[in-house]
Amino acid sequence: MEISGKEMLTLIGRRQSDRAYLDKEVEEEKLNRILEAGRLAPSACNSQPWKFIVVNDPALREEISKASSAKELGFNKFTSQVPVFIVIVREKPKVISQVGGSIKNKDYSVIDIGIASENICLQAAAEGLGTCMLGWFDEKRVKKVLAIPDNKRAELVITLGYPAKPHRAKKRKDPGEVISFNKY
Repeated sequence: MEISGKEMLTLIGRRQSDRAYLDKEVEEEKLNRILEAGRLAPSACNSQPWKFIVVNDPALREEISKASSAKELGFNKFTSQVPVFIVIVREKPKVISQVGGSIKNKDYSVIDIGIASENICLQAAAEGLGTCMLGWFDEKRVKKVLAIPDNKRAELVITLGYPAKPHRAKKRKDPGEVISFNKY
């Protein structure tokens, strides 16, 4: 089944960072489609340099919530109500991707994780779920709680659940500020 360009743009417009969730379980079939969307993401040299750790066990969710919030700074205070966390761990990319990244002074694996993460968030939006990508978290604590090996990086935590608040209008820069053709 194909969706139209207009439908896709509507979906992208609906995707937002949700910071309030209903106390409602995410259905396994929806979660599996969301994870599949991440797995199918393109990556440099098809390295697929990621592992998605789903955290839905209540005790582990509480630990990840504590590791991803800084109440004294006001960061991520909402995480205690998150039904599911998806922790994205960076895996070693293929050698060809590493060589290319070294030559171009770019870490393609981080770009790849960004692409996979947005696939996850867009699929979640299509499933009627909300997400929020968290870059602020205690990586050492997350790694310890989830038994992530020391030589791996937990790059991102994505919250997932049914939004408790209505969709907000997007505030974005004017197209002329961020889009140009054929020159800067």
